[in-house]
Amino acid sequence: MDVVLGVDVGGTTIAAGVVTEAGQVLAEARLPTHHAGRGTAVATILALTASMHTAAAERGLRVTGIGVGVPALVDAATGRIGDEALNVPELAGVPLATTLAERFGVAAFIDNDVNALALAELLFGAGRGARSLVVLAPGTGFGAGIVLDGRLVRGALGFGGELGHTPVKFDGRPCWCGGRGCLAVYASGRGIAEAARERLAGEPASSLRALAGDDPAAISAPLVFRAAKMGDALAAAIVDEACRALGAMIATVVNGLNPEVIVITGGVAGAYAALEKKIRAAAAEYAFQRALAGTTLVITPGDKTLSMRGAAALVLYETRRAP
Repeated sequence: MDVVLGVDVGGTTIAAGVVTEAGQVLAEARLPTHHAGRGTAVATILALTASMHTAAAERGLRVTGIGVGVPALVDAATGRIGDEALNVPELAGVPLATTLAERFGVAAFIDNDVNALALAELLFGAGRGARSLVVLAPGTGFGAGIVLDGRLVRGALGFGGELGHTPVKFDGRPCWCGGRGCLAVYASGRGIAEAARERLAGEPASSLRALAGDDPAAISAPLVFRAAKMGDALAAAIVDEACRALGAMIATVVNGLNPEVIVITGGVAGAYAALEKKIRAAAAEYAFQRALAGTTLVITPGDKTLSMRGAAALVLYETRRAP
């Protein structure tokens, strides 16, 4: 049986798996990104890929390709990672596709991790059978992936799908990208936590302080969602702002791209799932009613297994569309 290897690279953990063409993960392994020391992400990627290549061989499986999703911009045509690899800086400029292809003797494909997630949803998940879908991925930051008419939208320089850095409030807070009022500032894990820390000084009665052990630096997005559920006014205001920002982006996607499916997944998606009604209501304020009604919205937590399937889907996508 033919299989592909899917590798998901994160700032903390790298995961690799042996994946069938139907998206089933037959074997997997994970390591801390820098388990061998600072600046060793490439070595970790190679070690995990070798481990999964061996695992496939031991099962009598033939590896036909390797896919890697990275938290960075990528020149997909050359497999070279861009210079904006902030989460794993040593990957900047690395021709990873060439390195893997030469090492293991099979085709290798590299792309942004959320682009890969979009392909996973298209081939194996909520978008199966659809021709167009958009994945919105609120995690530490906020990524997105777009598939239109069965084709992944990468853009001229690889910036296609950077919806997390689309402004939802023109006079809003400064963003880490250098812009202002970006969706990521309001709806990502980092943005939610930073908003709570900034506002806490003016809200001495907020339960967030006690929940964080009187240490504002310990405030995280899950803590803010928890406090909001408990009725804390400050946390509730921040969560409401996040839901409205996410709803506005859903409306932008619906009105501008009119996809069949929108999938919200990632590290913060689990918290948003419980707030789906609020998010849908916010989207309805801005979206064309008929277009929104015709869009399937799925909110599901993300995990490394889904990310590995995304990296594997990248191989299937590229090989199937090759001349």
